[in-house]
Parts: sequence; structure tokens; C-alpha cells
Amino acid sequence: MKTTLIRIFSFLVTLALPVLLLTACSDSESVSVPQTEQTGTASTSRWYSNEQAVTGAEVFARNCAVCHGENAEGLVSDWRQRLDDGSLPPPPLNGTAHAWHHPNAVLLQVINNGGAAFGGKMPAFAEVLDESEKLAAIAYFQNFWSDKIYAQWTQIGGSN
Repeated sequence: MKTTLIRIFSFLVTLALPVLLLTACSDSESVSVPQTEQTGTASTSRWYSNEQAVTGAEVFARNCAVCHGENAEGLVSDWRQRLDDGSLPPPPLNGTAHAWHHPNAVLLQVINNGGAAFGGKMPAFAEVLDESEKLAAIAYFQNFWSDKIYAQWTQIGGSN
């Protein structure tokens, strides 16, 4: 039974891939979010909607990508290595660094107050973004998290 489901899933993915690739190559101005992680799988539902992630892609591009990378991948090879001025560089937010260890409440605190308390130079966005934009930005970078990372984040109370 499990093997049959895996074959069906593989077949459906094989059919969907060309459609996704063609869509990605269109002239459309729409913002792309990672297709494989938009809503998680049946076993890992996400707290945010696809619309929040799409809005978040726009918010992230305008406010966060310059420091955290276009796809939240970070811009330095070792985000744990202090810069010449003693500060920490902006970490990746795509699930490869430490952001997934923090619940949304802490992520919002960093967005609101900046990164100085954590050794970084991130500016405060409390007066720049409204609450829905902040949550949308979080939704966007959490789209890059694998279902495994997202499930671990949920288990430690991440959505609280």
C-alpha cells in the first residue's frame, strides 16, 4: 500500500514538474514562493496561508532580502563568524540556521526591535511594517523550511 502511494505521488510530481517549470518561465510579474513547501504536506500543515506567503515574498524583497538574501539563504558562508566590527552577520532564515529554534513571538520581537540584543545590526521594523506584513515575511521564509524542520519547530512550540 505504502509503495503504491509513493508511486502515485511520484507520478503526480512528474506530471506537475513541467507545468511548474513553464509557469516559472512565464512573463508574469507575480511573486514566486517555493512550490514544494507552500502549504506543507498532509502530515505537516502550516500556520499560514499561501496568500500570506505571497505577500511575505513582496515584504521580504523590499525589507529583508538585502541582508538575508533573496531566498532567505543568507549572504555569508558562516553566519556564526563575527564580522570585523564584532557583530554577527544576518543569518539565513531558510531553515539552515537558527531561526527555526525560535517561536513566532521571538521572531516578531526581533523584527520589531532589531537584532542588537542578539549581537547583530538588524534595524527595528516596529514602525516600518504592520503586524500582518511582519507575519507575512515570517510565512515567506518559513516556506523554505523542509517539513522536517517545520515539524521540529512546531514540536518546540514555534507557532505560539
